[in-house]
Amino acid sequence: MRQPISTPNAPQAIGAYSQAIRAGDWLYISGQLGLDPASGLLAEGFEAQCHRMFQNLQAIAEAAGAGLHQAVKLTVFLVDLADFAQLNTIMAHYVPKPFPARAAVQVAALPKGAAVEADAVLYLGQ
Repeated sequence: MRQPISTPNAPQAIGAYSQAIRAGDWLYISGQLGLDPASGLLAEGFEAQCHRMFQNLQAIAEAAGAGLHQAVKLTVFLVDLADFAQLNTIMAHYVPKPFPARAAVQVAALPKGAAVEADAVLYLGQ
């Protein structure tokens, strides 16, 4: 059974997808940008976008009764791999050890001209 998860504390989906889907003990969070959920505006600069992106992921996790400490897999898309070290520093503020498995890849472009996007998979079981 698939249960959609949504919250006004993260940007609303702007396409044919859900903010997240819970399937049993698994939560799949769609890619999040550094968009402010209230204004819909992209935060200024990589650092601010990265913080807002993790805050959006956390808000969606919380809407499912979970937290980013339950993340088992993150995929991060960066427009510039030169931001990789800063991503690691910021991520450590939101995702505790043991860190989840992660891929970080450089892409040519992201929606709305964003510098970073991430999706997450959380395990909600024991």
